[in-house]
Amino acid sequence: MSERNTTVQVSILDKEYQVTCPLPDQEALIKSARYLDENMRKIKSRGNIHGAEKIAVMAALNITHDMLRKNQLIYENSRATSEQVQSLEKKIDLALASSRQLEL
Repeated sequence: MSERNTTVQVSILDKEYQVTCPLPDQEALIKSARYLDENMRKIKSRGNIHGAEKIAVMAALNITHDMLRKNQLIYENSRATSEQVQSLEKKIDLALASSRQLEL
């Protein structure tokens, strides 16, 4: 079963782009384009970087940096949660073993 594609028109830094994507991804594409547009506008408003290409590269670097930082936080939180679960499992095992000894 193939997914149906749709063409979406997005505006980034006052320039229109037509992008083809699977129909279920249309909303995510529109949100992504808005997010990119907002980032590029912030960079442009600072006034120290000129040219759409340079602004796009800086926006891509900023977004990538944020994504990598968030991925690292997710990894660290996941690892900490895993360690907490393991600690709780050990406590439960000890409590069950102690309970079995009392039953004997």
